Amino acid sequence: MRISTKGRYAVRVMLDLAVNNTGEYIKVKQIADRQGISEKYLEQIIAILNKAGFVKSTRGAQGGYRLSRDPAEYTVGQILRLTEGSLNPVPCLDSCGGEVDCLRYDTCETVEVRKQLADAINGVVDNVTIADLAEKHAKRMESMNYMI
Repeated sequence: MRISTKGRYAVRVMLDLAVNNTGEYIKVKQIADRQGISEKYLEQIIAILNKAGFVKSTRGAQGGYRLSRDPAEYTVGQILRLTEGSLNPVPCLDSCGGEVDCLRYDTCETVEVRKQLADAINGVVDNVTIADLAEKHAKRMESMNYMI
């Protein structure tokens, strides 16, 4: 499984909004400059986050974006599924209890390995929040200040 730039950038945007939260709305240009992402591409990503209700937006001179909820309420898994779709390594695991498209599913010797892989991936991304990442960021910044 590979995570696209859209998924990676969406997590970075959410983290940026959490780390730089002052209660004010943050402009796309500021996020783009800090994250090294083109404004045009960032606008596409933030539109997805906005439509899903992950961020709030406002227009005008003081316009911009901010998180809709507390950073602890967003998991990396939620953000990646929003931007990437399923995180399962193979389509046959996406049936959601419905009919499986693969004719060999019931006799497949590798399906259990694939299920374990999916469980491992989901177990990681569903247990890391934006607040966790913000805390790691703060600790890294603090340790860098001690080095100076």
